[in-house]
Amino acid sequence: MLFMVEMDVNIPLDFDPAEAARIKAEEKAYAAKLLADGTWRHLWRKVGLYSNVSIFDVESNAALHDLLMGLPLYPFMTMKVTPLCRHPSSIHDDDR
Repeated sequence: MLFMVEMDVNIPLDFDPAEAARIKAEEKAYAAKLLADGTWRHLWRKVGLYSNVSIFDVESNAALHDLLMGLPLYPFMTMKVTPLCRHPSSIHDDDR
């Protein structure tokens, strides 16, 4: 199942910078693993914002929920999740 997830990050300005750096490093490693295994299929930055648009390929709603809850930056995020399905005019075979 494909999902588009828009993630907006808002770390409080008074949050400990060293702790923020540690959490961001954990987030980067977590994302790299999911990108490498194809679960996190696409990751785009929104220009000028601490936000991204991502495409996830997971087996269920519950799997996506668990994945998102596991993001180290999750406590600082607001998200919008949109389920996706293949468009009949798509020319890409891997659009499930």
